[in-house]
Amino acid sequence: MAFSIFKSLFARQALFAKGLLIVILVGAITASYFGYLTPIEKALDDERLTFRFLEFSISPYKILKGMAILATFLWIGSTVATSAEKRINTLQHLRASNRELLSKAVTLLIYFVFIVVALDMIGVDLTAFTVVGGAIGIGIGFGLQKIASNFISGIILLAEKSIELDDLVELSGGVQGVVKHTAARYTLIETFDGKEVMVPNEDFVTQQVINWTLTNNKGRVEILIGVSYGADLDLVRTVLLETAKEHPRCCATPEPQCYLENFGDSSINFSLFFWVEDVTVGRKEPKSDVQFSIWRKFAAQGIEIPFPQRDIHIKSGAIEHDT
Repeated sequence: MAFSIFKSLFARQALFAKGLLIVILVGAITASYFGYLTPIEKALDDERLTFRFLEFSISPYKILKGMAILATFLWIGSTVATSAEKRINTLQHLRASNRELLSKAVTLLIYFVFIVVALDMIGVDLTAFTVVGGAIGIGIGFGLQKIASNFISGIILLAEKSIELDDLVELSGGVQGVVKHTAARYTLIETFDGKEVMVPNEDFVTQQVINWTLTNNKGRVEILIGVSYGADLDLVRTVLLETAKEHPRCCATPEPQCYLENFGDSSINFSLFFWVEDVTVGRKEPKSDVQFSIWRKFAAQGIEIPFPQRDIHIKSGAIEHDT
């Protein structure tokens, strides 16, 4: 949060604020160099205004000096980070996800270096941060396990390129949709009914994930259908294959396939498989179109699609059931 605030305060778009900051800083440095601010510095650094705690001493002069140095280095860091981001965005041979990852890493590194240098110039003992670092490590170990796990999982996903923008994915929990955004903690998936689901990055690493578009956008459509025992099975197979091939979204390679699955109680069951070029456009529409065509062609050819039925025979007052 603080990082975003600093970045917005010192963003390149805030030209007026930057210009005013430069004028104030240059004026203050010049006045201090020629000694015009010496009385003010001594007054603000007076012992009576200094607060001491163990080996630390804080005075109004040190606070103002620290704020000026920190603001200057943050402004310089913002300028350098913005230039680096623009340079990285011109690397078209990298994928968008990799450019985003590299941009974030470089930006964080630049701000970290400039902040450390600024703190050293202010006079802050950086060795004291080892205690804070240890406390943060303990916090991550106990309270921030999921956040750290999701962050690392996000880096793994970007590095492996297994999940990218506009991929059609399906999770083991039933969530299915298109990847719209990848963040440090979560991946945003837009489902087919318009819902936006934020899935923790850890789920993509630890659970089974189906990526329909990992290497290509082709997808297979399956249709199961049964015909009566009196039907011409060779004709049924021919009609099913012709119907699939006639659909405009059916791929020529691989070709549609039709198989006789089994002999059921009331029907002989077939399975029809055909492929569509772009599964992200959807599979239900071509499946529905082909099934409508099958119904019409079967009616024209006199091929019956049976349904379960029960005959009841009455003999000598007893009821006998035949399935």
